[in-house]
Amino acid sequence: MLTKHNDIQIINLDKLSIGSNPANLKDVEADNRYKFVKADIADKKIIENLLTKVDSVVNIAAETHVDRSIAEPWAFIHSNTIGAVALFEAAKKHEKRVLHISTDEIYGDILEGSFKEDDRLKPSSPYSASKASADLFAQAYHRTYNLDIVIARCTNNYGPYQYPEKLIPKTIIRASLNLPIPIYGKGTNIRDWIYVLDFCEAQDILLKKGKPGEIYNISANNELQNIDVVRAVLKIMNKPENLITFVEDRPGHDIRYSLNSSKTRTEYNWKPKQDFEEALRQTVDWYTNNEWWWKPLATEKSLHPTPWKVK
Repeated sequence: MLTKHNDIQIINLDKLSIGSNPANLKDVEADNRYKFVKADIADKKIIENLLTKVDSVVNIAAETHVDRSIAEPWAFIHSNTIGAVALFEAAKKHEKRVLHISTDEIYGDILEGSFKEDDRLKPSSPYSASKASADLFAQAYHRTYNLDIVIARCTNNYGPYQYPEKLIPKTIIRASLNLPIPIYGKGTNIRDWIYVLDFCEAQDILLKKGKPGEIYNISANNELQNIDVVRAVLKIMNKPENLITFVEDRPGHDIRYSLNSSKTRTEYNWKPKQDFEEALRQTVDWYTNNEWWWKPLATEKSLHPTPWKVK
């Protein structure tokens, strides 16, 4: 997403690969302050041209699903690493500010305590490795070229409009269809969940006020085992827990993610506003009431429990 602050113009660049849905932005399509460009973030000519028209950039572009990265890593390297470097090069040339959106997964897992921004990176999957590579390039471009770039590392998002391959929407959709809910291993892997609007607020703050070259962790302290998240969704939907089906664990599956976000909270007086249980209920209600949005996306491939085995 590329922004122009003085008249709030937004240019949205998206390749429309897996995980994208043009219906997400139907409410803003008629707004003359918004423009959509279908293109690849790794297309240097297009990126350079667009950066002449904006003041700043939020790099949310990424192939994001760990499971698919295990089966098809090259797409993740192309978008998440090569694409990010193409963007940094253009931003360097045109002296633009960049907010680069990263992930907690680049740290790897942690059994006790929480990762701080200066902890080592130890990615476990092709997805997290591609994102870690982009972070290292971002830091290098700041130090070597003085690029005005800020890095935000966030925990698992949830909320409306999330692609069906992710845990919470997959659970809601499969439960609504009375299909088995696949859970890897024993379901004891722990993730910290943050409602998407809380993360959006953090992004807005960091884009405007984040210090160049700095890294900021974003977390909500909602650490839950995957099995408990699925059970919570089923309870809200009044669906039986016997829908839960344990499947072969994912290769290299991280045990626990946890971020210390005290830096962001202290420096910018930010904290998440949404209660997990209430926001989860709102999320379930949204998917329940918007079948028109997810039905075209709920294919066998997007809902498959082990996509690294799907040819």
